[in-house]
Amino acid sequence: MHRHILIPTDGSELSQNAIDYGMALAKSVNAKVTALTVSTPFPTFAVEPGMVIDTPEQYGKRMATLAAKYLKVAKEAAAAAGVSCETMHIEHDQPYLAIIETAARRSCDLIVMASHGRRGISAIVLGSETVKVLTHSTIPVLVFRAPHQGIFTALASLT
Repeated sequence: MHRHILIPTDGSELSQNAIDYGMALAKSVNAKVTALTVSTPFPTFAVEPGMVIDTPEQYGKRMATLAAKYLKVAKEAAAAAGVSCETMHIEHDQPYLAIIETAARRSCDLIVMASHGRRGISAIVLGSETVKVLTHSTIPVLVFRAPHQGIFTALASLT
């Protein structure tokens, strides 16, 4: 069924869970995996000069270090699952487009990614790369969702 799965990661715990799920799926269908992380380019516009804390070189090094850390997790999960995995770090100002374009260029037939499952105003304000990928991708997308607390568990934590 699936021969090549793209798994984007942002380094979050939920993203790690999606990596583990995607690797298990890849193993079960004997598919190869491409793990991807996307960083945005150095911000060249700031409202106040004091907002810029990095030089472009410092920012590039910081993003490369983070990307290597995120992709190492994916490589280790692939090795543990016995799955062939390539890793990629791309710089793009719109991560969802980088994900879709990479999936198309690499002939991926499935994208497995995480969603925090935000709802209401937080979803509108924060946006969601996952929703954007779902909306614009012609390649199937499997969404690994965050487990939601039950209403009673959430209420109990408030007391």
